[in-house]
Amino acid sequence: MRLTLHTDYALRLLMALAAEPGRRHTIADVARRYRISRNHLTKVALTLVQAGFIASVRGRGGGLALAHPPSDIALGAVVRATEDGFALVECFEPGNNGCVITAACGLRAPLREAVDAFLAVLDRHTLADLAASPRAARGLLRLLGPAADA
Repeated sequence: MRLTLHTDYALRLLMALAAEPGRRHTIADVARRYRISRNHLTKVALTLVQAGFIASVRGRGGGLALAHPPSDIALGAVVRATEDGFALVECFEPGNNGCVITAACGLRAPLREAVDAFLAVLDRHTLADLAASPRAARGLLRLLGPAADA
């Protein structure tokens, strides 16, 4: 199983916002600091705004900020909002299943259990666990370097 870049970038964006909660962040600045595509990060930010994880303020002094405290943002919720689904195998998609052994296959249940366990672990952790503690934020910010307006 592998998360998409969309989800990876979403988690990175949220971590940057959590590490510096007192300021608004621009997409250009976050993209520069992470050395990732600005266009891709724009799509990610739109997903996170639509899902209610971040707020976007337009105009001078605008930018992105967390819409909720980091302790209220479960990683599992972010992954569910940013991934298209968790169809590890063909039979997980009933409308698109051409597997001839689905009715007799014992693989589906263990794989479903594994996906559920994966998400359950992420549900137990929040954005605060990743970046909101002073120590985690300092480490993250040291690696990212200064913000453009710092």
